[in-house]
Amino acid sequence: MKTAVGVSLEALAYQLPEEIMTSAELEEQLSPLYNRFQLRVGRLELMTGIRERRIWPVGTLPSTAATLAARRALDQAELTARDIDYLIFTSVSRDFLEPATASVVHHQLQLPDHAGYHDISNACLGFLNGLWAVANLIRLGQIRRGLVVAGENSRPLVESTIAHLLADPQPTKAKLKAAFASLTIGSGAVAAVVTKQSLVDDSPKLLGGVFRAATQHNDLCRGHGDHRFDAEAEMLMATDSEALLVAGCQLAGETWPIFLEQLGWSTDQVDRCYTHQVGVAHRQRLYEVIGREEQRDFTTVEFLGNVGSVSAPLTMAMGLEKNLPIPGMRLALLGIGSGLICGMLGWQV
Repeated sequence: MKTAVGVSLEALAYQLPEEIMTSAELEEQLSPLYNRFQLRVGRLELMTGIRERRIWPVGTLPSTAATLAARRALDQAELTARDIDYLIFTSVSRDFLEPATASVVHHQLQLPDHAGYHDISNACLGFLNGLWAVANLIRLGQIRRGLVVAGENSRPLVESTIAHLLADPQPTKAKLKAAFASLTIGSGAVAAVVTKQSLVDDSPKLLGGVFRAATQHNDLCRGHGDHRFDAEAEMLMATDSEALLVAGCQLAGETWPIFLEQLGWSTDQVDRCYTHQVGVAHRQRLYEVIGREEQRDFTTVEFLGNVGSVSAPLTMAMGLEKNLPIPGMRLALLGIGSGLICGMLGWQV
């Protein structure tokens, strides 16, 4: 892809649920299986590094969560709904199969009639796709400002997974292992205001980005069930976590040098990376393949879990909030989505 110019990140905001669900609490619910297979409590945190994750109240819709984050982003940028020309909703979670969940967010925010909208569904990479799509609309001169939102609700998946495992008349360790990744999922929401660069002076500028696919691995993570995320939703996900880690990090390792070449950077010139947070083993392997020290960068997986499409931008939002960058710093936003697809976006403050 060609380098993007003239686009800035005017605001990046997030919203987290108040309720915390620990890994120990999840394992307590699975105690019949843990006892049957002689598994030690603490296994989930030991293998993933996730001690807890957030979870929305029962009945919370992805559109509601996304709207909360969107309002924060507008407030952060000191904008109103009338300033937005386009909206993209990017979550794995969505309210229903049809219409686009973006239509609900659009209405709740009372965006103007001229503001178009659509959904992007691309596993955990959706938000990066949304940022790139809005940036291109700006580069084409079709809009001045766009809003990218995501609201992930993990409760239906986690509760359906536990119920399914406990109800299985023939449980096996293999079935538990395939469902393990579903127990790492957390909830949260994030929103970004992406703006024509000439309208803002001191916001990070989008310099470019690359996307690279390895679709021969599209079978490593498959989600099935309802196309809604309300209280009655039933869904299941089967994941080959080890194979997905290897293939995903290999793809990231192949994408990284292309990304650096696109922007004219070297690894040492990247001041900060913000990545999709899956687990500690995944993060360690990712930094190994791109040749960076993971201690340099901000992490959220220990207390938020894997928040799907929200994870990478939420980590960036919290990282920027806790440690403000100085002018001239180079920032990299990195994501990997099941399928497989890897995306990397480069910003300069």
